Formats: sequence, structure tokens, C-alpha cells
Amino acid sequence: MTLPHGTILGGLSTVPDLARGIAAYRDVLGLELVEEGALSEALAASWGCPANAGSPHAVLRPGSGEPCWFRLVEQPDHPDFKPTTTYGWAAFETTVEDVWRWPDALPQDLFEIVGPPKVLENIEPAFIPMQALGPGREMVYLNQVLGDLPDTDLPRARSPVDRIFIVVLATPDREASIAWYCERLGLARGEDYTLPYSMINDAFGLAPDTQTTITMVSHRRMPIVEVDDYPAQATPRARHDGMLPPGNALVTLAVDDLDACTARWLSAPAPRDGAIYQGRRAATAIGAGGELVECVEVGA
Repeated sequence: MTLPHGTILGGLSTVPDLARGIAAYRDVLGLELVEEGALSEALAASWGCPANAGSPHAVLRPGSGEPCWFRLVEQPDHPDFKPTTTYGWAAFETTVEDVWRWPDALPQDLFEIVGPPKVLENIEPAFIPMQALGPGREMVYLNQVLGDLPDTDLPRARSPVDRIFIVVLATPDREASIAWYCERLGLARGEDYTLPYSMINDAFGLAPDTQTTITMVSHRRMPIVEVDDYPAQATPRARHDGMLPPGNALVTLAVDDLDACTARWLSAPAPRDGAIYQGRRAATAIGAGGELVECVEVGA
């Protein structure tokens, strides 16, 4: 299978208890467990997170077989982490077959629903979103795609929960983050949208009609990174020394050629083993919003 440049290969979340994480993603969301074991020292170091070496971790995949992996790494909760209030990866948006089934299907001991399904205002209703926090307080959107946007193709789910098709970035400087992805990774700026963003307004106690501008970073008609303006009250994400950021921790993107990217890698690109890598070279950089971006080389 040829993967287009920029394809989202996966999202990594931290959880305080891997067994509970597997219960949430495999037993509730219906993903397939494909790998489980201790995180290698080399991989943890490549992320700039040496203290995660040896951490229990798992890799899951949609039943559709789409090339997108959900990774879970066990590490202690951080007491100062509050979702949707800090810079970095804010959410992973997945496509689902039937969004209306999930409010009753998510057990309260594993998921917290923070945004029930609703039709979006101010933009064409191409999908119906729903938001929930998982067992590591990571934000997962369960979106039922209804159609494409004028400049964007949106994937339809072929399993109850399918691939991640947009990753949401909270940043102190939206323009700088957009430029980073365009200039360093060869992606393209897409459309801007301004709308009342209930997740942000609720997290910061803002008026419900407060407007947020978001910009999509894309490759041709494929959406990739939604870059969100965040209020001035937002802060860098607190994290344990040498460990991954809590919650939505890292995103993995496919790139045609690592050597053509101008990102500053934390360590030199190197071949990696495992389902998400398949022996291909990978390297990780820190984006303009402080987020961890891992790139896997998929070109010929």
C-alpha cells in the first residue's frame, strides 16, 4: 500500500494503567491489539523521553486494517495536567460508523463524555463530532463522517472505530505552527474556520459564543493537523522529567523522504521495528507548539 505524504500513522497516549487502557481501546472501542511489551530504550530516547524506557506499552489498530495505530504507554499521572488547557496535542479525531451509539456504549469507569454528539454550527456539516476523555485523560473525538468538504476528503469508517484522520494541536502561535508544518515537513496550509469551540470555551470558562479560529494543515485534499488558537490563559503542558507529555502525547506522520524535511530531529533518523514502522526509518522533532512529531519514511 502506498501511503501519501503526511498520512497520520498513529497517535500515542499515556495512561496510568496499561491494562485499563487496553480494556478501553480493545474491549470498548473494538480496536485490535497487535503488540504489547516494554518500550525499548532506543525508541524512548528517539522521542527525547529516556525515562520511558521499559514502560509497558501497547499498539492497537482498527478492525478495518487501515494503516493507523493507536499506541498506549504507561506512566504515572501528572497532578497538574488538565485536558484542553495546555499547548501540545489536544485531541485525536477518529472516524466512526455510528456516533449515536457511543454515548451509551462508553463505560463511565473508562471514559468521560465531555461533548455528546451534535451537528456543528457555522460550517458545512461534513461530520457529527463527539468528544470523550480516555483512561489517561487523553481526548478522543468520535466523528461520524457525512460527506466531504469543498477542498477536503474525509474518510468513511469501515469498522466501528476506524482511523485517526485529524490531529488537533493547541498552540501559542497559530501562524508559527502552520509555518512549521509547511516549511519543515512540506505540508500545505488549508482553510481557516472561525466558530464557537465549546471544548475550549468550557475548559477556560469562556462565554459559549466566544469564537476560535482554526486552520487545517493538509496534503492535497487530505486533512492532517488542525491548528487551534488558544486563549491567553493556556500554558505549556506539565510533565514528568524525561517522560512523555501526559494525555495526547505524540503523533506519527508518514513522509516521503526524511532527508527532504528540515525539521530538527531529536536524534538521527534510524530504522525501527514494530507494526507502525515495519523496518522503515523514523525520527522525531518538536513542533512550534512544543508537540512531539514523529515522522516515518515511506517513500521508495
